[in-house]
Amino acid sequence: MASNQTTEQAPLTGLMALLVRVERVGNKLPHPFWLFGVLSVVLALVSWALSAAGASAVNPAGGRTVTVRSLVSGEGLRMMIDDAVTNYATFPPLGTILVVMLGVAVADRSGLLPAMLRGAVARVPARWLTFTLAFTAMVAHAASDAAYVVLVPLGALAFRAVGRSPMLGAVVAFVSVSAGYDASPLVTPTDAVLAGLTTAAAQTVDPSYVVNPLSNYFFSIGSSVVLAAVITVVTEKVIARRVAAMPDEPEPMDQDTDGDEHTPAPLTLGADERRGLRNAGWALLASVTVVVVAMIPGSSPLRGEGGSIVRSPVLTGIAVVLAVAFLIAGAVYGRAVGTVRTGQDIPDHMAKGLREMAPILVLFFAVSQFLAYFKWTGVGEVMAIRGADLLKSAGITGGWAFLGILLVCTVINLLVTSGSAQWALVGPVFVPMFMLLDIPPEVTQAVYRIADSCTNAATPMSAYFVMTLGVVQRYRRSAGIGTLLSLTLPLCLTMLAAWTLLFYAWWALGIPLGPGVPVR
Repeated sequence: MASNQTTEQAPLTGLMALLVRVERVGNKLPHPFWLFGVLSVVLALVSWALSAAGASAVNPAGGRTVTVRSLVSGEGLRMMIDDAVTNYATFPPLGTILVVMLGVAVADRSGLLPAMLRGAVARVPARWLTFTLAFTAMVAHAASDAAYVVLVPLGALAFRAVGRSPMLGAVVAFVSVSAGYDASPLVTPTDAVLAGLTTAAAQTVDPSYVVNPLSNYFFSIGSSVVLAAVITVVTEKVIARRVAAMPDEPEPMDQDTDGDEHTPAPLTLGADERRGLRNAGWALLASVTVVVVAMIPGSSPLRGEGGSIVRSPVLTGIAVVLAVAFLIAGAVYGRAVGTVRTGQDIPDHMAKGLREMAPILVLFFAVSQFLAYFKWTGVGEVMAIRGADLLKSAGITGGWAFLGILLVCTVINLLVTSGSAQWALVGPVFVPMFMLLDIPPEVTQAVYRIADSCTNAATPMSAYFVMTLGVVQRYRRSAGIGTLLSLTLPLCLTMLAAWTLLFYAWWALGIPLGPGVPVR
């Protein structure tokens, strides 16, 4: 106990002091729901002032003059009341994320996703464990926030099993899930949410523009491999030495022997679980084969106009495809292990999974209203046009403009840790502004993914930072916020630099970001 008190009372200087101040400021921010309520009030006042001043701009995309309209008016009041339900019901990410989560919920509740994560690291040679754990975390992003709950304690157990520091394993898992959150070799629910928000922002310039969840898929695959490699190198060369240099401290005895629900699952898989994973894999392979074979004929209904594969229902309706894939795999696995015994179990799992979505659905109501107000007033469009003109006159385009997004969003991410909330806040300005600079929305979204991820593991504002600290303290009682930050910061900063360089290389070479999505 004395060591804890000493750690807390030690004077903080430099970066640690800055992080503490950031934490204090962030703790004073209201819940994101109320934050968007406050922003709506601010928008009303700004729109009133700009409307009174006659603020307007000419949209070069169509030569249309955009004039700011005031929310503080009879017309504005009628719009806010009449369109409230429509604003929410037609909010682009809402339907997409709900459909995807129907399938993900079955895969999660049946035990498939946790078993996949455990199986990925169960029999890995010690020398490959760090990379395997990091890359497994990239795959685990398909499970959304459940990845933290499963993988952080699992990482500690995996490292402990090969005679390495369990604290190091927990840090690797946490940083890989958190700082690499928007990179994955799979299509994830986050892809669906970001695509919906980007579509809404892009349609202020081009009402017909649609961004699909696969828009950054190629870049996301490449990013997941590069980030896993970066995490491995920095962990082995820097973080492992930092942990080894810490003063010796007796490891606390396990206190989870009373059957507590937080006791980590065994690292190895049982016979039923292995059989379930095999069955789920074969079922998923069979499903994919059926779809691929059905798309071979040029006249297939699963192809788009003119026989296009890029614009086929399979890709434009990827949310449904993902939901069905997760559902089939989860149901087959559950049948093998006994978590899905009857047909009733599947909708029960769906219902339980959607209940966990309630906080996001509540937040989406506030976000959808704010974005609708932002679009109706014309404030965002005028800001985007004027901002684009300013950047053009200053000769700031392309690469330099990307740095602006990275800087702004990285700083905001320390305080607003919800990726969807942050993109809903800045996307309506950045996406139209960059479209007017001839930069596709998908490119702007790819840059944002970097800024939205890397500092997630370096802010105590994250609930999962606190959760990881709790796991670390199981193995080192004296560990505090400063201890965890000293281990995550080198990883976060290196990942930010490496991921940014990867994007610039991708952009310079003109490699497509996703199916049918050019980088320029």
